[in-house]
Amino acid sequence: MLESYVTPILMSYVNRYIKNLKPSDLQLSLWGGDVVLSKLELKLDVLEQELKLPFTFLSGHIHELRIHVPWTKLGSEPVVITINTMECILKLKDGVQDDHESCGSSSTNRSTTESAKTAVKSRRIQQATPDSDLPPGYVQSLIWRVINNVNIVINNLILKYVEDDIVLSVNITSAECYTVDEFWDRAFMDISATDLVLRKVINFSDCTVCLDKRNASGKIEFYQDPLLYKCSFRTRLHFTYDNLNSKMPSIIKIHTLVESLKLSITDQQLPMFIRIMQLGISLYYGEIGNFKDGENEDLVCHTKDVLGNISGSEVEIGNDMQYISPESYVQQDDDQQQGWVSWAWSFVPAIVGNDDDEGDFLGTDDGTTMNQHKLPALKDPIVSVGFYCTKATITFKLTEMQTESSYYSPQKVKSKEILCWEQEGTTVEVLMSGESFFDCQIGFVGCQALCLKGIMGIKDFEENMNRNDAAYFFNCGENLSTKGMTYLTNSLFDYRSPENNGIHAEFMLDAAAHKEMYTEIAGMQRFGAFYMDYLYTMESSSGKVLVSGSQPDVTSVKTEDFGNVHEMSTKSLIVGPLSLRFDSSAVHRIMKMIVCALEHEYEPYSKSKQDSVDGTKAVPSPEEVAALEEYIPTRITNFTILKCTVTIPIAEFNLLGHLLPVIMGQKSSSSFLNTTNLQPLRPLPCIQILVDKMVLEHSVPMYAEQLVQTVSSLSQPSDNLLHYCYSHCYLKIFGFQAGLSSLDINGSYSSPVAVVPPFSTAVYGKMLKCPNYWSKRSHVAVEECIFELPNLTIQATRAQTFLMQAIWQSWAYTGNISSPVVNEALVNEVFQSSGLILCLK
Repeated sequence: MLESYVTPILMSYVNRYIKNLKPSDLQLSLWGGDVVLSKLELKLDVLEQELKLPFTFLSGHIHELRIHVPWTKLGSEPVVITINTMECILKLKDGVQDDHESCGSSSTNRSTTESAKTAVKSRRIQQATPDSDLPPGYVQSLIWRVINNVNIVINNLILKYVEDDIVLSVNITSAECYTVDEFWDRAFMDISATDLVLRKVINFSDCTVCLDKRNASGKIEFYQDPLLYKCSFRTRLHFTYDNLNSKMPSIIKIHTLVESLKLSITDQQLPMFIRIMQLGISLYYGEIGNFKDGENEDLVCHTKDVLGNISGSEVEIGNDMQYISPESYVQQDDDQQQGWVSWAWSFVPAIVGNDDDEGDFLGTDDGTTMNQHKLPALKDPIVSVGFYCTKATITFKLTEMQTESSYYSPQKVKSKEILCWEQEGTTVEVLMSGESFFDCQIGFVGCQALCLKGIMGIKDFEENMNRNDAAYFFNCGENLSTKGMTYLTNSLFDYRSPENNGIHAEFMLDAAAHKEMYTEIAGMQRFGAFYMDYLYTMESSSGKVLVSGSQPDVTSVKTEDFGNVHEMSTKSLIVGPLSLRFDSSAVHRIMKMIVCALEHEYEPYSKSKQDSVDGTKAVPSPEEVAALEEYIPTRITNFTILKCTVTIPIAEFNLLGHLLPVIMGQKSSSSFLNTTNLQPLRPLPCIQILVDKMVLEHSVPMYAEQLVQTVSSLSQPSDNLLHYCYSHCYLKIFGFQAGLSSLDINGSYSSPVAVVPPFSTAVYGKMLKCPNYWSKRSHVAVEECIFELPNLTIQATRAQTFLMQAIWQSWAYTGNISSPVVNEALVNEVFQSSGLILCLK
């Protein structure tokens, strides 16, 4: 019977993560075709051990679990697993000690793992005997077909993260994963010899993200507006296999599309939001817990079934139809260290499945297990992850407390929108192959920022002010109506992509070829507003790309490893033609955001280490010096801005006196401003700056401390080695010019009056890394700066000088809200007369 094969698979997953289940009752219910389990508690220790996240689970439960197995139509209808209301609460682990306590001691983990293996041994023999009435080949094919078409439905998924006074909650009304055909329509599909592809879709409906502050007792007094409210998005997964016997795909594509993304951040949420962002950055760089230095205990690879039956490769079925339970684990060596990058990459097999389990524990006829040699490491799959958003808006709000008319009525929080960022055609793409190749590309087609309503008592953009023409203070790039859907190029949502036309996609995994294809020009042609390409590669000294497991830990590379491994990290960022206006409304809104971001008392996740000189460092050998001379890994960043226009009008009102003290670390003023209507000044004098191109180049050694420690120990280091001990910065500006202009009541600028004709300049600077190692060598320069200015011309009349002085005083004087009065005759004289020329060279 098929039940003897399918039932153990389903039971192993359910019993593995859920407490207090009776396998006998579960088995009988499964054979009946439907299982309904209510009020289930999750095994939190199992989740922590398998995920190996820097978080610990405070609670986790499932309200209802339903499993539907169509026994009579297993070959044509999917198994449906439905979860109704699942809630988990997480917190950050306090440290290495808590990390061990939450998962148990090392000895406890070992004993738990061994007992699990023992249980698997006895169970595997009972489940490995196929029914003699069914051919093994047919059974294997049918079970794979069932697994590839499992439907997973989650209704009301709630995830909460708590830290200090922060409560971050994610609520997804509905999430469904199912198999689709080549047209991405729901279907019952299987991998065939003619089409070695499996496609799946995950739809998320009504995703809401909230960020609230709790008091000392852990309760939320006032609920803030959601960060994200009822956002729906869909994900397409495309798995390509080399052959029918492959259990791990060779190419994995996971792309997500969001049509509309509306984010909202209040002044109280901004510090908490930045705190969450800092947490992600600290986790990435391994500055929290023990992820940077590696786990010192026996690490067990439990990441196999993290995302469930996404690719259909979670259950390993051998040619002899022997059932390999997911509880048979692959144990790593005791001295193996795991960095954050390695930990993150370990989730790729978790998504697509892994068949390494068969290499450690294989059942024998006498009911025992024998330890086998590990199978050769599989080739790392090519993984492509993409996020695409058609239109996104981020709104910043100011909140204020309001009390109802009744004395006993509770206080309510009222928010007011003051700033909005709009963005079109956003793309985030990541391509990786093992730990030796990683590329991330980010771009968007167009973006703009605008002011909304009043700020701090100044009504400058209320509906009755009729100032919509001046609301937009930042514009960059194009819009989708003129650019088209180029941001979706070669994605799974692009009908022209190879995967949507039955063609195998090709990926550029060579660094040199990658740079030739993905140039700044190509990035601007696809996007238009912003393009970033971050490329990291790791190659052996012979020029061959390393396979996973053969390279050293990138977080602890030693000096002697420099010659064996060639690492390269390059970041190219380019910003298209942009227009930026620093008027009073925009400046004070931005300054207010900075003030709100600084109003917190959070302790930093990591503190900067003071440079300590290690006097016991041995002098490197000639071979090590020769390896350093040949190649030193460096991080290179290129930042380019094209056609930049910056406008600085005279300040119509000035609130910097209330904002700057807070930014400078002083206490904020307790006085509040009275609400006043702004009387706009038109024409509005302004300084206009135009730059044809600005290029910033920066380079820094990857492992500065190890490099400087080694080079400083040499009696006479070469100029080449000294060069790499510095961080270098080169700024080049082309076509810089400045002039005076004016903004009329219709929002149009007058022809600029040139004050500084176009000129070009360059600045070069370098700074020594870890200067404490060079304290005894005074001849080694700590800093150096070179400024190049071929020529400079400044021309201005007396009236133009007075006008520029008035603009400067309107911003420099912080004692009054009102701006200086500008004589209309002075403005007319500036834009009608030509003045004397003062030349400086």
